[in-house]
Amino acid sequence: MMTDRWRQGQTLEIEITDLNSTGEGVGRWRGRVVFVPDTTPGDRILTRLTQVKPTYAVGKCLQIVEASPNRVRPACIVADKCGGCQWQVVSYAAQLEAKQRQVEAALRRIGGDMQSAAGDASPVTVAPILGAQASLAYRNKATYPLRRSPQGKVQAGYYRKGTHQIVNLNQCPVQDARLNPLLVGVKHDIQQQGWRIYDEKTQQGRLRHLSLRVGRRTGQMLLTLVSAYPQLKNLAAQAQLWLHQYPGLVGVALNHNPHHTNTLFGPETLCIAGQDYLEERFAGLQFRIQPATFFQIYTEQAERLLAVIVEELALNGDEYLVDAYCGIGAITLPLAQRVRHCIGLEVHSESIKQAALNAKLNGLTNVTFLAGSVESLLPSVIQMTPDKPDIILLDPPRKGCAPAVIDSLLALNPPRIVYVSCNPATLARDLKRLCSEGGYQLTRLQPADFFPQTSHVECVAFLVR
Repeated sequence: MMTDRWRQGQTLEIEITDLNSTGEGVGRWRGRVVFVPDTTPGDRILTRLTQVKPTYAVGKCLQIVEASPNRVRPACIVADKCGGCQWQVVSYAAQLEAKQRQVEAALRRIGGDMQSAAGDASPVTVAPILGAQASLAYRNKATYPLRRSPQGKVQAGYYRKGTHQIVNLNQCPVQDARLNPLLVGVKHDIQQQGWRIYDEKTQQGRLRHLSLRVGRRTGQMLLTLVSAYPQLKNLAAQAQLWLHQYPGLVGVALNHNPHHTNTLFGPETLCIAGQDYLEERFAGLQFRIQPATFFQIYTEQAERLLAVIVEELALNGDEYLVDAYCGIGAITLPLAQRVRHCIGLEVHSESIKQAALNAKLNGLTNVTFLAGSVESLLPSVIQMTPDKPDIILLDPPRKGCAPAVIDSLLALNPPRIVYVSCNPATLARDLKRLCSEGGYQLTRLQPADFFPQTSHVECVAFLVR
């Protein structure tokens, strides 16, 4: 007798029809959803249920009964183990389709019926996603946790899916290929130096992470060791050897992170050899980027999204623009070239110092940078000039804007808002409030793929009133 009941450990044959926002394949069994990692839309699989809830379950793929035409051979030999990527078995075209659906679903499910540019309550059309020209070798930064193997070998890599067990890497097909020799060589030298590796369980040891960064346009590289202690024996001499050994390496730094948390970087970074920054060209401007600085992972795609912003705003040079969450000015400074005055807000004081330096390097004098939380600074910007802002640009972290930030936006009531987001769910949540309470209309929502081989997607939304 057939039953609709399901249980943990049960084996089912299902077809995968979609990908969710965390990278898992989505299938259905008798009206209920089953999420299965490492699968592709179009796969017919055997799955064993590992977690069962009343309306959904999570499964493990046991066998590909019939492979999807969207399934491809991974570029990485440990793609089935490493948690750094979710979608190396998925063709790039199918990845883009899934990200497009992800944005559309978030807007529909969370945002609801927001006003379109026509002023009605019809669903807003999401523009076709901007796919990347290269889906591999694009990352300009990689930070790897360090561990010792049971045999005592130094390992660096991403965590195995769902664990804190490191999958040791000697190269990564997603990072800029110029960083691969550093990954192998530095691991070897850490082994030779005998530096103790931090153990997160016992909270003993020193070295925690290895961070590598490259300027895509300049080729300059930075190497940063993250340590639980502010010193490493013989590091200065080893750093000089690294500078001579690796062409393009311009600096070696030591970041001190004594905190027993998941935070990668601590508050203090010491330059050990060379310089504490690399130089990069972005949107025609010169930038200095330090080891712990936030800068978009995919340089070329970030430039494409910036071009969309410039195109959509059609600036005439007389605007007063506020860039909240401005970082080191990667969006602020290119826009400052096109407006009367620009103010950048950022909670990280070191980023504000870098932003001001980058403005000076490019001869831009019509921009002011302020350090502090956006929620505390945004209400006061109206007092800084005789005019109200014409445009406010937002680029918050994944959690989106704090409610106080939305309150300030509604009070300032700028004619235009530009919202850059790496999380469609929190973007839709904030857009809904701006449209329903502030009377804004969404004129364009443009997704862009900054993170090929993963389930993450970037968006920019344009609002007018």
